[in-house]
Amino acid sequence: MAVFHTASREETVALGRRMAAKLAPGTLVAFTGGLGMGKTAFCQGLAEGLGCTDPVSSPTFAIVNYYRGPRPLAHFDLYRIHSEDDLETAGFYEYLDQGAVVAAEWSENFADLLAAEHPVWVNILPGAGPEDRTIEIEGVEL
Repeated sequence: MAVFHTASREETVALGRRMAAKLAPGTLVAFTGGLGMGKTAFCQGLAEGLGCTDPVSSPTFAIVNYYRGPRPLAHFDLYRIHSEDDLETAGFYEYLDQGAVVAAEWSENFADLLAAEHPVWVNILPGAGPEDRTIEIEGVEL
C-alpha cells in the first residue's frame, strides 16, 4: 500500500490525475473515507486524467454520473445502494464491461462483493489541518 499526503483540494485532484494515467479500461476504483474527505475531488482528477470533458460533481442524488471522453468514467455513490440487484439495475457491471473506469464512493458498503472485481482501493483520511488528507492507495503503482 502506498501512502500520500495532500495539503489542499488541488493536490488531491492532482493525485487523482496522476493515478488515472495508470488505470486500464474497466478498472474499478473503490473509495472509502468519511463525508467531506475529498472523494469527489479525487474523482475530478481521475476524470481530468482520463480526458473526460464533462464537469465532475458528487453522484449523491443521481447514484451514477457518467463523464464522456476518450477513456470514460462512471462515478457511483453506493451509499443508497442496498443490494447486488440495485448495483446491476444501476448498470454498475455494464460500465465495467464496456471499458469505463468505475469510481465507487462508499465502497465499504459492498467491500466483499467488489473484491471480486480486483479494485484499486483508495482510502482517504483526515490530516492535521482542515484540508490535509492522508490517502492510502492499494492495487496500482504510482
